[in-house]
Amino acid sequence: MATAVEKGASGAAVWVDDRLGSSNFIKRSLNKVFPDHWSFMLGEIALYSFIVLLLSGTYLTLFFEGSSREVIYHGAYTPLKGIPMSAAYESTLRISFEVRGGLIMRQIHHWAALLFMASIVVHLMRVFFTGAFRKPRELNWLLGVGLLVLGILEGFAGYSLPDDLLSGTGLRIAYSIALSIPVIGTWAAFLVFGGEYPGGEIIERLYPIHILLVPGIILGLITAHLALVWYQKHTQFAGPGRTEDTVIGSKVYPAYGAKAGGFFFLVFGVLTLLGGLAQINPIWLYGPYDPSQVSAGSQPDWYVGFLDGSTRLMPNWELRFWDYTFSPNVLLPTQVLPGILFGLLALYPFLEAKLTRDRAYHNLLDRPRDKPVRTALGAMSITFYLILLIAGGNDIVASIFHLSINEITYTLRAGLFILPPLVYVATKRFCLSLQRADDELLHHGIESGTIRRLPSGEFVEETVPLPPQYSVLLATTPERKELTSHGAHGDHPAATPAPRGFFRPRGGVIEPAPEKAPDGKELEGTVD
Repeated sequence: MATAVEKGASGAAVWVDDRLGSSNFIKRSLNKVFPDHWSFMLGEIALYSFIVLLLSGTYLTLFFEGSSREVIYHGAYTPLKGIPMSAAYESTLRISFEVRGGLIMRQIHHWAALLFMASIVVHLMRVFFTGAFRKPRELNWLLGVGLLVLGILEGFAGYSLPDDLLSGTGLRIAYSIALSIPVIGTWAAFLVFGGEYPGGEIIERLYPIHILLVPGIILGLITAHLALVWYQKHTQFAGPGRTEDTVIGSKVYPAYGAKAGGFFFLVFGVLTLLGGLAQINPIWLYGPYDPSQVSAGSQPDWYVGFLDGSTRLMPNWELRFWDYTFSPNVLLPTQVLPGILFGLLALYPFLEAKLTRDRAYHNLLDRPRDKPVRTALGAMSITFYLILLIAGGNDIVASIFHLSINEITYTLRAGLFILPPLVYVATKRFCLSLQRADDELLHHGIESGTIRRLPSGEFVEETVPLPPQYSVLLATTPERKELTSHGAHGDHPAATPAPRGFFRPRGGVIEPAPEKAPDGKELEGTVD
């Protein structure tokens, strides 16, 4: 018999459902199907690392003092005793050496920030190369680009807060970038920093931006991003039974939920191991910030390094008009260039749709080899970025390999204009060669290992058609569907072309979707 507690819980659930009608929504949500593919975990890594960032950041907030107020250090770290420093730096030292678990939390937070940015970048690359940004997911692409930009801003604000010599150098560069803005640069720099550098209010202003404003916006964008993924269905690669209207995979409950929960703890565990075993950002070795000093080998975190590299590669150009000095050597590489790069990144789905005249709905993903131009553009962009990233450490490269820093700079300047086009051509040719290899497999099949002698005396190896599940994977472009419609040698069934639209045409007959996919996994149909 049901206990009083069970009866009470059942009655409360019925009372809520009678007023909100939530049972149908919960049932539909638990039956939601997500496809299985390792590349889809990249977005999950970004989500889970952000959760770790929120948890560890909340702990650090309890002990950090975001203030530029000068204090004399009398803490546990002996080499800095009696040294004047900001309250922000002093509280960071206290977290590292005196707060129980403070150092590992600091390092987990920093590693989670690096993983968050890395997973966003790799996830964007996966979306780009597979065409997951196409209609109807352009808005989700824009949200992803916005998350990337906000992540860079949040990371810069975060590693600037400790006010050590390394982070202070980064703030000095940010002040110079603000000064380079034409006409209003001086006013903008004074407004942000609270006066002539180093000012007296930049830490106080960065602190609420870092712990409240930007994280709140990021949380809102992630929520919108996930809501769109949930509403629009998940993309998937082509395969048996997979069409533009069906998704094959695991239901949210229990399979996908269990895997997602386990994967979260796996990410959390890896970050904890890194935080405990891999030292990062040892601010006590850098010392408190002093505007008169710059440590050798100062480098920002990797996701800002490309801006440092673009500044180092820019020729030292300055223009003077009457009594005004214009500094394109700072403005162009730090503001104009990233504006162009992120602008093109955000607009790419619309540019590709316009140039290809592709207005159809897409739920099936492309293989990169099947879109050689897009793949070549992506490889060219990655090459451009990597050259800038290497240039951001040209002094380190010169020191390690005993080379001239000027020769390295001149070489990278030339490579910035020469290598990306070469990579574009090579990548495009490589994709086309892979397409030809796929066409050969689709048309002639695969070797059977059986040798047959022709009447002419020639020995040849017989071929057999590709199994249907593999021919479907290869025949993902309209050019190849004709090959599979007749079959290799005309002796195996054709792969059924997937409908191009997301919605079925009105007025047609709609057959109910099967409850199971050919491989036994759950299948979700489209409701019109």
